[in-house]
Amino acid sequence: MRQLAVNGGGINVVENGPPDGPAVVFVNSLGTDLRVWDDVLPRLPAGLRLIRYDKRGHGLSTLEPASRTIEAHSADLAAVLDQLRVRAALVVGLSIGGMIGQTLAVTRPDLVAGLVLLDTAHRIGPASNWDARIAAVRGGGLAAISESVMERWFSAAFRRDQPGVVAAWRTLLERTPVEGYVAACEAVRDADLSELSPRITIPTRVAVGSEDQATPPELVRAAAALIKGASFDLIEGTGHIPPAERPDLVAAIVRAQLEALGRG
Repeated sequence: MRQLAVNGGGINVVENGPPDGPAVVFVNSLGTDLRVWDDVLPRLPAGLRLIRYDKRGHGLSTLEPASRTIEAHSADLAAVLDQLRVRAALVVGLSIGGMIGQTLAVTRPDLVAGLVLLDTAHRIGPASNWDARIAAVRGGGLAAISESVMERWFSAAFRRDQPGVVAAWRTLLERTPVEGYVAACEAVRDADLSELSPRITIPTRVAVGSEDQATPPELVRAAAALIKGASFDLIEGTGHIPPAERPDLVAAIVRAQLEALGRG
């Protein structure tokens, strides 16, 4: 674990694996931190350079200066990779992390060799929903929305069968700094990648949980159609956070993309 000085703040980074291995970079979702990938990493091939970080305002990364646009979050990631001297990485992004990954692939193509986009899209809205969520969080903290968020994050079966795991993720969400969460909400609310996504030219795999209520499968399928040559996978019986609910299937998708890039 290390703190990198990035764009006027500090970004928490954790690396696993050899520094000269093929780089795989993981970008977490709204209201989580880098631990969302914990159960995926042990299922990946040995010899990879696995890089996780807490996006600004989440986990152990600083809030100020707040990144209130997807472009600013992408600039944070670019600065992290520049400091780590990483080029041509496989970027795996979840939800807002997928929007960050798409943006990075266009603005800094030297940094990205391939993408895995999970439960994300070119536009996640409408803006009125985000405004309502921001108002609720500012009025009552993350606890005001945590129950409804759990219903989006996890399938009904998982919530029934794994109440302890769900409770832990709910606690993590509720401990997210309010302004960090709000800033990320604003970034997603204001993002429209409809013109950017078709400019992605690298190998891309897109996947979504079949029970995802935050980015429904039909939306994610439409997002995949914007990216030339992108594949689409439906992760059956899973909500918005497949790395926590079905890390085995997420790892299989990442392994397949590594193989397609000649790095498996």
